[in-house]
Parts: sequence; C-alpha cells; structure tokens
Amino acid sequence: MSKQQWADDLKQIIGDAHVKIDESLSLHTMTRMGGRADLFCDPNTEEGVQAVVRYAHEKGIPVLLLGNGSNMVVRDGGVRGIVLNLSELNEIRFDGKSVYAESGADIKDVSRQSAALGLTGFEFACGIPGSVGGAMVMNAGAYGGEIKDIIHRCTVLTPEGERLVLSKEELELGYRTSVIAKKGYYVLSAEFLLEEGEQEEINAKVADLTHQRESKQPLEFPSAGSVFKRPPGYFAGKLIQDSGLQGKGFGGAEVSTKHAGFIVNKNDATATDYIRTIEMVREAVKDNFGVDLELEVKIVGEE
Repeated sequence: MSKQQWADDLKQIIGDAHVKIDESLSLHTMTRMGGRADLFCDPNTEEGVQAVVRYAHEKGIPVLLLGNGSNMVVRDGGVRGIVLNLSELNEIRFDGKSVYAESGADIKDVSRQSAALGLTGFEFACGIPGSVGGAMVMNAGAYGGEIKDIIHRCTVLTPEGERLVLSKEELELGYRTSVIAKKGYYVLSAEFLLEEGEQEEINAKVADLTHQRESKQPLEFPSAGSVFKRPPGYFAGKLIQDSGLQGKGFGGAEVSTKHAGFIVNKNDATATDYIRTIEMVREAVKDNFGVDLELEVKIVGEE
C-alpha cells in the first residue's frame, strides 16, 4: 500500500483535517529542523488515537509518537510511516488535590495552573519544555523534583492499541526512563496527586525556578533541551565546558555559550549539523575524562 492509500484510509477514520502527507517535521520540533513525515496524524480524541494505532498495527506501518517536539532530533531524511502527534489532546482539569492532564498538554501549563490553585509538588516542572506524555515517558525532572514524586496513574495504549491504566508502581519510573519507554506504549493521559500548600511559598518557588532557568539556559535559540543524561558522579555540562567546547559545532549548530549541556540551532542548522556536534562532544568528553555521555534526547528518522 502507498502512503496515499494510508492517508485516504485514515482520513475516513479521523477526518481530513487530521491527516497530512509529507509534512515537514521542522514545523513540529523545538530544534526547528528535520525532514518530512510520510504521514502526519494529529487526532483530537483518545478514540482517534486508538484508531490510528490499531490501523498502523494491522497494516504493519511504523509509528513515531510526537508530543510538542522537545527532546527529539529528527534526521534530515525524515520519518517513514506515521508520525502521531498528540498536541490536540491537551485537556487539564482539577478535582481537589488530583490533577488530570491529557498527553498533549504542556507540562509547564499543568505546573503553573496547579500552583495558581495553591497546590504544591509540581513546581519543579514550571520551566520544563515538553508535553505530559513526553514527561511520563522519560520521568522528567528538574531542580530536585521528578514525575515519579507526584504521579498517581497513567492511561496508555499498547503498540497493538489496547488501553491500559498503569499504577505508579507499574510505571517503573527511574532516572529518565519508564515502562512506557521500555515497551513502546503511547500515553493518553496522566493523573497526579498534589498537596495543598501556602500560596506565597508556591509563588516564590515558581518565580525562583523560572529565574534560574531563564538566566542559565539558552532559551533565545531553538534546541532539543538538555542533550545528555547526567553521568554518575559528574555533571555533563561541566565536563563539556571543561573540554573547551562552548561555541564550537558544525554548520548552524553549536554548543551553547550560556549552558554547555545544550546544543542550539543558531543559524539554520540541519539535523546532520546537530548530530555531528553531539558526536564531537561525546568524543571529546570521552577522550578528556573517560566518561561516556548517554543521550537524553532521542534521535529518530533516516539520514
């Protein structure tokens, strides 16, 4: 079957407006780079997501899940099969100390809305770029907090399209990993449990963390976020800085002069530029310190 036939079938299932052929993924990633998707689907209901996943499974079509495009580098050759974008699933609602958020909701919005209601526990995420789904997959964390601390349960689809509700224990959340990542599940929604707090203290914490992020991270340029996981006993940014790599890179990509843990798209970089810069950093840190830097960002697609 051709991608046109896939598109025709899926338009019948989720509607014409939610299926695009040869969509440029540079429009949907925070790096503002990357090739095209054979098919780009953005259903606006859980049932629509489930229908796409089941169709893809039946037809043997590979599926790449895309939230808001953070923590991801799409190669210049693009992505074969279906890119499933969940940004249309973005509902956030509150019930006492419980917070329900759909996969495509911005994790910063969930954090800030929680804070505005006097709920504490989610402040650490007030500056994390990404969707709820992406945060669940990698157990996102910052400034001493992580998703594992506040999650109650998570609703996912298996690669076959079966709906599961996973408890905190079943999610197997670890440092930048989860059972979701290990088994290739698709996040539909998550429920978090917070605590009531003092509004002034919550506001002060959010303001402080926001200031820290804005003053230390290169938010003025497109990037995938923090590129490398923290190696045991070290800080990746410090190793990169001590290797003298800030300001260096390939093409339009370079190691940020503001925070060495970031690689920025400073001047119309290609994904190849970005990946070559990643490889340069890993090689230099290995040579200088004997430390293997593990990627936090996900590199997908074809050369």
